[in-house]
Amino acid sequence: MVDFPSKVTTETSSPQPQQGASRLRGLASSATSRMDESFLRSVPAALMAAETVLGLLHWALIAGAPYWHFPAYGWVMFVAVALWILTVLLFLVLLFSVPQRLSAVPWTMTVGEEAHFWALLRSGGTGTGTDTNLTRFWCRLQVMMYNGVAALLYLTAFLTNAATVRMFSASFHGHIGAAAFFGAALTLLYGAGAYVSYLDWRANGGDAATSTVPT
Repeated sequence: MVDFPSKVTTETSSPQPQQGASRLRGLASSATSRMDESFLRSVPAALMAAETVLGLLHWALIAGAPYWHFPAYGWVMFVAVALWILTVLLFLVLLFSVPQRLSAVPWTMTVGEEAHFWALLRSGGTGTGTDTNLTRFWCRLQVMMYNGVAALLYLTAFLTNAATVRMFSASFHGHIGAAAFFGAALTLLYGAGAYVSYLDWRANGGDAATSTVPT
């Protein structure tokens, strides 16, 4: 007669790897669903993406050279790094519609007012007529001012960069020369961003401002 074991042990595969993969897929799909695809297809987004890539190349090339021997490059690096960080942050704020998700923050009183403007456009302008018109007017104006100031700052950085290429040793001429080229390209990009913002403000912002003035 066959004896059966008194205890039977069964082993099953752990579902943890599958759960981890599903969580990663869920996070990826959630992040993708929160992206503003209309902003990605816009001209400002393309300009900001180019500014981010070229800005990184600009200050990385300077950082690879002994720039600390020349006091003027303290200003160049400050402009390059500060504007690169601000552009990256602004791009992420607009891409993920941060103002819509943080409604408790007074966006119309902060530097991110232009992001609040994009949120108003996507929602169809949920505020009152006068408040919405004024917000759009000031947002367009601030975007234009930001790009204009950035273009002027990068122009000074480019001129400083280009005028001091010969001051470095021959082995770093390529680094500093390429950095000067990217500085010129960034000046043009921020200038183009200011011009696009001006056209947008002139087409819509000026009308919105005049429509709020009592007669």
